[in-house]
Order: sequence, then C-alpha cells, then structure tokens
Amino acid sequence: MSVTEFPVAEAGAGPYGIVTGPDGALWFTQVHAGRIGRLATDGTVSSHQLDPADGGPSLLAAGPDGALWLTESRANRIRRMTTDGTTTAVDVPTPASGPFGITAGPDGALWFTAMSSDRIGRLDPGGGVREFELPHAGGFPSMIVTGSDGALWFTLNQAGAIGRITTAGAITTFALPTEEAGPVGITAGPDGALWFVEILAGQIGRIDTDGRITEFPLPDRGARPHAITTGPDGACWFTEWGADRVGRIDVDGRVKTVALPTPGSEPHGITAGPDGALWVALEIGALARLEP
Repeated sequence: MSVTEFPVAEAGAGPYGIVTGPDGALWFTQVHAGRIGRLATDGTVSSHQLDPADGGPSLLAAGPDGALWLTESRANRIRRMTTDGTTTAVDVPTPASGPFGITAGPDGALWFTAMSSDRIGRLDPGGGVREFELPHAGGFPSMIVTGSDGALWFTLNQAGAIGRITTAGAITTFALPTEEAGPVGITAGPDGALWFVEILAGQIGRIDTDGRITEFPLPDRGARPHAITTGPDGACWFTEWGADRVGRIDVDGRVKTVALPTPGSEPHGITAGPDGALWVALEIGALARLEP
C-alpha cells in the first residue's frame, strides 16, 4: 500500500470527518477552526468558514438532496451545505444534545446521534426533527450508518453496545462480549453485516443483522481504532488514532496495517474516495491517501 499526505489546513484546524461529496470532491470538517474544507479531484483545496465558527463541526454525510449535511456538536445544530458553500442550520430540539454521527437514511431523511441526551434524531430535508429516546442512560451514541436490512445501526460508546433503530423508531440494542469496549465507528460491510471499531478494547467487531457478534483483536490492542469504512476492494478500512496507522480487515478477520508518514498525525475519519483510494482526515492539518 502506498501512502501520500496532502496538507489541507493550518496546524490546529483539526480535520476530523471526511466524505466523498455529491460533486465527486472530498469534503472534510475542521473541528477546531469551524470550517468545512474541500479537496477537488485536481488537487485544489478550498474551504468554507461557518458562521458562527465555534460550533465544533464534527461529522458529515452526503444527503439525498445533493447537499452535504453536518453535525455541530458544541452548537447543538445540524447544518446543510450546498456544494457552493451556502448553508442553512437546524437546531436540535433537546438542549445540549451534542449531535455527532450522521448518515443518509433509507427513507430520504438524515439520521443522527445525540451523544449527550441519549437520543437518535431524524431530520427530514424540510427541516423537521423527530427524536427517539434510547434505553441506555449515559450510553453516548456515537456514529450511525444505514444497514443492509434498511434499519439504522449505531454505536453506544459508554454502554458497550450496538443499537438498531427502524425508520418507524423501534429500537433494539446488543451488548458486546467485551466489557468497556468503547465502540465508535461503524460501517455497512461488504458482506451485509455491520462492522465497527472498539477504541478501548483494540478490536474490530462484526454484527449480523440478526444480532450475532464476532470480535477480532488487533495486533496492537492499544492502537485506539476510531473510524471505519468499506473500501472498494471488498474489505473494511479503519484508522488507528493512537498509533498513527491505518488498518485493513477482510471478511475473514485477517488484519494488515500501514504506518502513516508523519508521527503524531492523529488519523480520525476515513472514506472511500472517488479515485478508488482510501482517504483519511489527519488532525495535524492534512489528508492521507492510501491506494489499496
């Protein structure tokens, strides 16, 4: 695997979440600077300053309406951004909810996690918000994704569980075999299951849509895996935030890792790019490109 790093922001801006946008460019949050950055296919870097800038833009998703949708955890907002940088904002009804994970749902809405209020939210493109209270107090719902079964699946970081919510709001949770595993990132895998990372246990997990769970310990249990995505090669790729590495796990559980060139780069979000490579947001102010 070859790795190339591209500076995209000043030190301290904090690239964090990353996604391929509806325009074929890479879009990423700059959590500390209150900006959204864009890396075009020709290598041109641009950014859009959010106003106000102290909302803590965290994760983002490509919506069904051809726009980008992002969470602002500190401001308790969901924001919609067109590809020309025009934004509109929707406040989350429950105060101090800490919206974090976000994904396009199978019903044409955006679904998000509310870390601090133990809720899953549904936002229709017209701006209406509905919230669903979770059974785990203090569960810290983190990232969320649409599964192959048409439901939304999410991690409960502090509860050590994986949750499932239907578009009608029916909720089921599944406890992980490893206690205090700290699940964070989750993705729809190439095999129809959901794959997730356990940041505290140093493991990758797999859950079937019927709730069966398998865990795969990483070679470095202290690597602190953070985010995960399905790659174009039929495997899942994940960041090792505590070890400055990116890992690959196939559907049989075999793991390979590659070190990033810059020590202390703090890899966070990861996505499959429009060029068939994997792209990683590095908090030092860069994006890393990995060619499988």
